[in-house]
Amino acid sequence: MTETHPVRFPAPADGGLTPEMLAAFARDGYLVLRGYVDPAACDALRARAEALVEEFDPAEAKTVFSTRTRAHSADDYFKGSGDKIRLFFEEEAIDADGNITVEKSRAINKIGHAMHDLDPGFEAFSHNMKLARTAADLGFADPLLLQSMYIFKQPEIGGEVLCHQDGTFLLTEPESVIGLWFALEDATVENGCLYALRGEHRGPLRRRYRNRDGELVVENLDNAPWDEAARVPLEAAKGDLVLLHGRLPHFSGPNRSPRSRHAYTLHVIDGACRYLDDNWLVRGPDMPLRGFA
Repeated sequence: MTETHPVRFPAPADGGLTPEMLAAFARDGYLVLRGYVDPAACDALRARAEALVEEFDPAEAKTVFSTRTRAHSADDYFKGSGDKIRLFFEEEAIDADGNITVEKSRAINKIGHAMHDLDPGFEAFSHNMKLARTAADLGFADPLLLQSMYIFKQPEIGGEVLCHQDGTFLLTEPESVIGLWFALEDATVENGCLYALRGEHRGPLRRRYRNRDGELVVENLDNAPWDEAARVPLEAAKGDLVLLHGRLPHFSGPNRSPRSRHAYTLHVIDGACRYLDDNWLVRGPDMPLRGFA
């Protein structure tokens, strides 16, 4: 399979998107903005994530996050994480008896899902006028920050993320979710960069991951195959921002390299749309969604 590399646009200082950028996003379903975040801000976010790992007591929970088994779907620790800061383990970091097989700093798969509102460092990074300008240019009438994830993609044991559409997990009517994926380290083919199926966002939503009577389930909506020939590696340098359309199929392979691939992701929805009641991610009434400002 021939793989081409996407155009990487230099990020405007104010976060504004040019007509050429918007046309590329509409055509491809993704947009790579080079140097959107200062390297020092990347380092600060990494330091804060590492501090959260250091503070974490594994006795609290040893929930493994895996898109392959989805065992986390049955775990209350995961189900209740929409308005919390919770840590999830790599599948290969826990043995059959529940013991951690590597040092804790190398065992965590991700942190989620409300750091952008609950942690001062992540809050300052996430709520700013530059991102507000980007969201406005993408067409959001009332952009709201719904979900945040810090993804470690650990060296040698970093788990794969199967091909999916973000709208599967965070659905509004009409559909509005867009992913903002920040490379906090260089993301390459060798250490598990994102891949996208270029242009496949113009197809239908294939699945729903939703709450059905207290259980998180996956429902098939359309069994048509995706065009695997459209696969594009979204390699990104430290500080780059990758925008992902809510229907864009994307994935990443396992990281078997000796280098980690830290990234921070925000998912944004439009407050002008209805967030479906059966979405898996919910918040308590005391923590309403906020915009970028």
